[in-house]
Amino acid sequence: MSTKKQKQFVSDENVSVQLFNNKFLDSLTRTHIAIPVTMFFLYAAGLIVWTKLATTLGNWHIAGLFFGGALFFTFVEYLVHRNVYHISTTTEARKKFQWKAHGVHHDYPKDKQRLAMPPVLSVVIGTMLLGLFRLVLGDFAFSFLAGFMVGYALYLLIHYSVHIFKMPGNTFKALWVNHAIHHYSEDEVMFGVTSPLWDYVFGTVPRKEKKREVKVNVEADAEKWL
Repeated sequence: MSTKKQKQFVSDENVSVQLFNNKFLDSLTRTHIAIPVTMFFLYAAGLIVWTKLATTLGNWHIAGLFFGGALFFTFVEYLVHRNVYHISTTTEARKKFQWKAHGVHHDYPKDKQRLAMPPVLSVVIGTMLLGLFRLVLGDFAFSFLAGFMVGYALYLLIHYSVHIFKMPGNTFKALWVNHAIHHYSEDEVMFGVTSPLWDYVFGTVPRKEKKREVKVNVEADAEKWL
C-alpha cells in the first residue's frame, strides 16, 4: 500500500466484499464486535481465578503481571500491525495475504463485521498463546495472559469506536486523529491504535509539520471520515 494515496478508500459502505468464494468460509471472517470482546474478558477473568486457585502468587504479583501483559499487548499490537498487516507486497502471494489480512479493512473501513478478529481464529490464537506463555513463564503465564487478553479486548473496542463513532471532544480525541492519519493520509505511520507509545519509540510518527497539517484536515473533515 502506498503512502501517496490518490484515493482515501474504496468505499465507506458498511459491508465489504467477499474474501473467499466459499460462503461458509467467508462467514468465518465476519463477527459482531461483542462476541470476541466478551470472549476475551471472560477468558481473562478465568485466568485470574485459575491463578488464585492453582498458584501461590500474591495479589501484588498478579496485578504486576496483569499490567505487564497489557503493556506487552500494545507492543505486539504495534509489531503485528506494522510488520504483518502492512507487509511489503513484493510478490503476488504477499499481496493476496496483505489484502485479505488487512488491506480490505483499509478499503472498507466502515465494515463493522470486519473490525475484530473472528471467534474461531480468536480461540485458536488464545489457546496457542496460553501454551507459549506457560512454556516461557510457568505459573506467571496465567495472570500475564489475562492482562494481554484485556489489552486485546480494549484494542478491539477502541478500534471499533474510532471507526464507527463520532470523534469526542476530550482527551480520547487523539486516538481518533492518530488512526485517521494512518487510514486517510499516511499508512506507514501511527500503527498504534490503543496508544502511540511504540510509534514514538520506533519513530513512526508523522513529521511535525506534516502531522500538524494532517491533524487540522482530519478535524475539519471528521464528519466525513470518522
